[in-house]
Amino acid sequence: MKSMEISSGLRRTLLLAAALGVAALAPAGVSAETILGAMAKAYENNPDLNAARAGLRATDEGVAIAKSGYRPTIAGSASVSGKRVDGGGRPVTVDSLDSSVGVTFTQSLFDGFRTRNNVRAAQANVFGGRQSLLNTEMTILLSAAQIYANVVRDARIVRVRRQNLEFLREQRNAAQARFDVGEGTRTDIALARAQLESARASLLSAQAQYKSSVAVYVQIIGIAPKNLKSPSPTRKAIPGSSSSAVEIGLREHPNILSAQYSVDAAAFKVKAAEGALLPSVSLSGSVSHADGGTTSGSVSAALSVPVYQGGAASATVRQAKETLGRARMLVDSARREVQQNIVTDWAQLEASKASTAANVARVQAAQLALQGVVEERKVGQSTTLDVLETQSNVLSAQESLAQSRRDAVVASYSLLSSMGRLTVSRLGLGVAKYRPEKHYDAVKDKWFGLRTVDGR
Repeated sequence: MKSMEISSGLRRTLLLAAALGVAALAPAGVSAETILGAMAKAYENNPDLNAARAGLRATDEGVAIAKSGYRPTIAGSASVSGKRVDGGGRPVTVDSLDSSVGVTFTQSLFDGFRTRNNVRAAQANVFGGRQSLLNTEMTILLSAAQIYANVVRDARIVRVRRQNLEFLREQRNAAQARFDVGEGTRTDIALARAQLESARASLLSAQAQYKSSVAVYVQIIGIAPKNLKSPSPTRKAIPGSSSSAVEIGLREHPNILSAQYSVDAAAFKVKAAEGALLPSVSLSGSVSHADGGTTSGSVSAALSVPVYQGGAASATVRQAKETLGRARMLVDSARREVQQNIVTDWAQLEASKASTAANVARVQAAQLALQGVVEERKVGQSTTLDVLETQSNVLSAQESLAQSRRDAVVASYSLLSSMGRLTVSRLGLGVAKYRPEKHYDAVKDKWFGLRTVDGR
C-alpha cells in the first residue's frame, strides 16, 4: 500500500516538473517592457551616447573656427605715459601726462586658399562625425538588445534550475520513503542528496549571473528590468541572402561613410598645407586718438611671398599627403571589416535558428525519456541513478534552448548593425530622433558669442 502511495507521489511530482518545464519554454505574457522599448530608453538616456553627441557638437565648432580666417581681427589699445622731473633735492614733480586710445584691424585678402580648404576640411569632419555618431548609436542599441536578451536568458535559466531543485528535492524525499519501507537503498538516498546539493549550487550560480546581467542592464538602459517580454529575432530590413546583406552594408554602413569623409578632409588638408607655399595679401589699418585732440589713422596693404621656411612647409605638405594615403587605406579596411561582420553574423543567425529548433525537439524528447525512466523504475527496470541522469539531460536541454534563443535574437540585431541598419528609423522605436544638423546650422556662421546653443 505504501509502495503505491510513493509511486503516486512520484507521478504527481514528474507531471508537475514537466508542466513547469513547458511553462519555462513558453514566451512570457504581456509585460511592461519589450526589447524595442528598452532600446528606445537606451537611445534617450545612455550617457555614452549623450557624450558622443556632445563630441559631435564640439566638432561642429571647427567650421566656425575655420571660417574665422575669412573675417577681420580687431583689437583696441590704450596707453598712459608720464614724464618725471628730478628737481635736485626738491620734491619730484610730474612735468606731463600723456594718454592715447586706438583701434587696429587686420583683414586677410588672400592666404593661398588655406582658409577655404580648412573650411572644407572642417565640414568633411562634421559629416564624418555624424556617421561616427550613427555608428555609436548602433553600438548602444545593439548593446541594449544584447543585455535585454541576456537578462531574459538568465531569468529563464534561474527558473528552470529552481524547478530542477524542487524536482530533486522530491526525488530525495521519495528515495528516503522507499528506503523506510525496504524498497530502496542508502545508495539511492546518497545519489539523490548529491544531485540536490549540486542543483542548489548551480541555482546560486545562475542567480549570481542574473544579478550581474541586471547590473549591466541598468548601466546601458538606465532602469532596472521588470517584466521583460521574451524577444524574438528581428526580421526588419534583413534581406533574403547574405550577398544582398553585404551589398547593403558596403553601401550604407556609417563606418565606411565616415572613412570616406576622412579621405575628403585629408585631401583638403593637403591643399591647405600647400597654400603655405603661395603668396599672401593682407590689409591692415589703425586709428588712434591722443591728448590734445590729435587723431590719426593709417591703412596699408602687405604682400608676403614665401621664399624659404626652413623646410617646415614642405614637411607639412608631405605629412598631409601621408595622412591622406592612410585615410584611403582605412576605407578599404572598413569595407573588409563590414563584409566580414555581415558574413559572420549571417552564419550565426542561421546556426542559432537551427540550434533553437533542435533544442526544442531535444527538450521534448528528454521530457518523454524522463517519464519513461520513472515508469521503468517502478517495475525495477531502471534505477534512481537513471532517473537523476535523465533529469540532468532535461535541465541541460532547457538551458541550451534558452541560450540558442538568446543567440538568435542577438545575431539578428547584430546583423542589422553590421549592415548599418540598426537605427531608430529602421526599428521604429517611436522616440524623437536626434538631429545633429540643427546644432550645426546654428553655429556654423556665428561671428561671436560665448554661450552654447542650449544656453550654457
